[in-house]
Amino acid sequence: MSPQLRHISRAIQDFAQDTMNSHPAMNISAVERDTGLGKDTLRVWERRYGFPRPARDEHGERVYPADQVERLRLMKRLIDQGHRPGRLCAASEQEFAELCSASASPARNDGERGEGLISQTLELVKANDLPALRRLLKQAMLRLGLQRFVIDVVAPLNDGIGEAWMSGKFAVFEEHLYTEQIKSLLRQAIGDLPTGGGRPRIVLTTPPDEQHVLGVLMAEALLVLDGATCISLGTQTPLVDIRMASQAHRADIVALSLSAAFPGRQVAALVSQLRQMLPADVELWVGGAGAQRATPEPGIVVLATLQAALDALAAWQNARSGAPGVNR
Repeated sequence: MSPQLRHISRAIQDFAQDTMNSHPAMNISAVERDTGLGKDTLRVWERRYGFPRPARDEHGERVYPADQVERLRLMKRLIDQGHRPGRLCAASEQEFAELCSASASPARNDGERGEGLISQTLELVKANDLPALRRLLKQAMLRLGLQRFVIDVVAPLNDGIGEAWMSGKFAVFEEHLYTEQIKSLLRQAIGDLPTGGGRPRIVLTTPPDEQHVLGVLMAEALLVLDGATCISLGTQTPLVDIRMASQAHRADIVALSLSAAFPGRQVAALVSQLRQMLPADVELWVGGAGAQRATPEPGIVVLATLQAALDALAAWQNARSGAPGVNR
């Protein structure tokens, strides 16, 4: 085993041991909420692959040790990247570490990202130095401007944090700590932007079962900067409420954010259902890491990157500039 793989394997073991020592076993409902893996999926894997291996409580209900829950979290991310559950369940410790290592992106040149800003941020998150972390991020935003900060700093930072978690370098609470700082910073920045009531009017949200709000905030910041009026509904909005909000706010566009953690098998059907529920003249934009599973078709715009969202906004505005009856 290479030194890098030994480090990853040891980090996973150490984190799992720390978690097992400080966290009680979870019942199946708690595991479902924590990992995003459904109860039926967990039961099928147990029968078919022999993993997970829950114990039973005094009532005969399944209880999952913390180290197995941690491995299930990692498995969920690997499955979202295309790995087969059977292979992951059967993988040895070394094989699993190799898969986690291979899932990480190649190392970045931090010089291209503002004198090691990404590395500095990761170090401060690991050190739990919140004052220094807030100061570093706010200074970067002021220096670069909000648009470049979101595209060139926050987007790669999100990837870096996810990779650190995958490799066992970060605990879940450290990932959450970073996310909360970015959310707070972006909300403050959005609140300081002028609201001129420009077009298009965009309703932004995530569908049920999608809890990640960072994608919504990042898109809102960029779209408002370029003149759009954004109405954010937060996360996990039922489809019927998305439709009602689009009607109430006379939206031109509904924008959904889907993270890599969102169940891939649900994407196509969900997007198609929402498209049918919206008026024909309201576009449906789908962005985020999970958007690649959506299929572009009339009325559905799939946005692979944040820059693609800006390009789509510019195309919408250019196509309608000076058009009669544009103000509904």
